[in-house]
Amino acid sequence: MHVSSDPENARTADASALVWYAIIVAIGLNLRPLLTSISPLMTTIRDATGLSFYGASLLTSLPVVAMGLGAFGTGMLARRLGETRGVALGLTAIAAACGARAFAATGGALMLTATAAGAGVAAIQALLPAVMKQRFAQRVPLAMGLFSASIMGGGGLGASLSPLAARLGGSWHIALAVWAVPALLALALWIWLNYRESGRENGSARTTANTRAAQGQAHHAAVPVWRKRRAWTLGLHFGLVNGGYTSLVAWLPAYYQQHGASVAASGSLLAAMTVFQAACALLLPLAAARFTDRRPWLIAGLCLQWIGVVGLAAWPEAAPLLWVAAAGAGLGGTFSVTLVTALDHSGDHRIAARLVAFVQGLGFVIAALAPVVAGRVRDLTGGFTAAWVMLAVSISAMIALTLAFSPRSYGRWLGLHGSAALDV
Repeated sequence: MHVSSDPENARTADASALVWYAIIVAIGLNLRPLLTSISPLMTTIRDATGLSFYGASLLTSLPVVAMGLGAFGTGMLARRLGETRGVALGLTAIAAACGARAFAATGGALMLTATAAGAGVAAIQALLPAVMKQRFAQRVPLAMGLFSASIMGGGGLGASLSPLAARLGGSWHIALAVWAVPALLALALWIWLNYRESGRENGSARTTANTRAAQGQAHHAAVPVWRKRRAWTLGLHFGLVNGGYTSLVAWLPAYYQQHGASVAASGSLLAAMTVFQAACALLLPLAAARFTDRRPWLIAGLCLQWIGVVGLAAWPEAAPLLWVAAAGAGLGGTFSVTLVTALDHSGDHRIAARLVAFVQGLGFVIAALAPVVAGRVRDLTGGFTAAWVMLAVSISAMIALTLAFSPRSYGRWLGLHGSAALDV
């Protein structure tokens, strides 16, 4: 009887995994529209609120700052509420902040909603990878690829659908507030999934999980991630790479509007970029999954991003779709493979989660500065070319830094042994 039940158990496990993947995607779709819905409507919002280019850049940079600073507090959030409730709280914050934009009439009010939504994103981005590493120990690249691809895809939806929503609703407020709906839907699905999963657990399984958690808690609490050079190096890498994303999200439509493109056409370019982001966010970690060394794949993604940014600076009107495709593919692939690389550094999902949270915390604070700098450069020079050149230089530096992420260093970066360190 045991043998005959194996196929049924396997089918049940596969079906459960598919449900998890689908809900991970549903959650990921909500993590970027709060940024990309602003960009194609930036001119309209500036006219309505009187924001300068510098002030408008804060609508993109403030949520990214909140993503970074909020990530540092997710350890306490996980201890107090657990990963499941922490993710639910993050979705609630996103839904509330987006909904409040229906009534936000000033730049200050929009900045407040951007900060609240960014804090919600921080909770999800820091806590959900820990859940994925624990649940999909042997399929982390696939789970992270789907999550990253859905994040990028959500960004594309925000850029492409927000102008349409503004036309249909007759207001940019409605175009920003409508993104509360998918966040509420994802929240409902997440609550349903975890209620369903908890109902299937038996007492012995819970006891075993609690015992394992208790055994690892003391060691887990003693790991000083913030003191480790590798954590800072990964955070710097993640931050400067994502500085390209935040700059392009904030200013790519305005850049092409400056070259004569319409609001709809410039928004479509941003949407096209995010399509390539989503594709490579899924495909690059899957390609790297069979290899212990992730560095060649990181360098490939960075080179694509470099080509796209240089093309934007030097020949913006020659082949705009080619440049945004290259930049998007590089950004998406590097984003997901960098997080997979961070998770690779420990076999203990709790330590890996703390490292990923720190990397994102530092990284998003760095990335938040990029659109502010680009906006300031635009105010001073009247164009964005110098900002794209600065991005190309930082990408070149990150290609060199990537060489430091040798798999041989994974097991010794914290000085750990056994299950806490990945045996390579």
